[in-house]
Amino acid sequence: MKPAGPALLVNAALAGLALVSIFPLLWMLSVSFMPAGAASTLPPPLFPAAPTLDNYRDLFARMGMGRYLANSLLVAGAVAAGSTLLNVMAGYAFAKLEFTGRERLFRLLVAALVIPSQVAIMPLFLELKVLGLVNSYGGVIVPALAGIFGIFLVRQSARAIPDELLESARIDGATELAIFRRVIVPLLKPVIVTLAVFSFLASWNDFMWPLIVLTDEAHHTLPVALASLSREHVQDNELMMAGSVVTVLPVLVLFLALQRYYIAGLLAGSVKG
Repeated sequence: MKPAGPALLVNAALAGLALVSIFPLLWMLSVSFMPAGAASTLPPPLFPAAPTLDNYRDLFARMGMGRYLANSLLVAGAVAAGSTLLNVMAGYAFAKLEFTGRERLFRLLVAALVIPSQVAIMPLFLELKVLGLVNSYGGVIVPALAGIFGIFLVRQSARAIPDELLESARIDGATELAIFRRVIVPLLKPVIVTLAVFSFLASWNDFMWPLIVLTDEAHHTLPVALASLSREHVQDNELMMAGSVVTVLPVLVLFLALQRYYIAGLLAGSVKG
């Protein structure tokens, strides 16, 4: 029988690291229920002495946080749905469909991964300006609909699907669209969920691009609105923490609910040649 000492030490160390990682989130949640000025006392309290929902009432009733929350849900949801569909179709095409220049084009896409996204900000903004998409939700959604990482992730997983399975479906008279819907999509479910979650989180947390494109305050997403709020209420820690909770909580719940598929999809995409 192996001694329990080393395992106990490892588990204790992991529990300590987990506590250190989660403590800022727990304190943020605690401060959001404190009255104004309570978190500024020394030493700062860990728990609210008199819990209150005033900070959340101010956010939604007086500062219009509900509108910004709806904006983020609209943008992130549209990006997640659109980019998942397009990236899955493109990844499948690069993995299983024969067309001229397929490998060269894919290598070019992979090489573009090393280019910083900031380099494309100015050309992309000028392009959207010509298209009339500046200061519109489309200006945030359209550039995010196709991502190289998503295409790469789907391609790596789709390559593991036997070609014989697809040929059998074609012999049975299935169209390419039917094969994609009835064969490819069910087999790639973990990767599809992973890609959808990844796209949703990336869009939800994006700050720089919505700040540049959405000039009208009514179109702002949560990260942009929270940054503007922090400039106006820099001393109101409790209100800022409430805004942070509203921003973090939806994506945290989404990730926890789908983490099993998310991790499975990442592992599936990482081991296929």
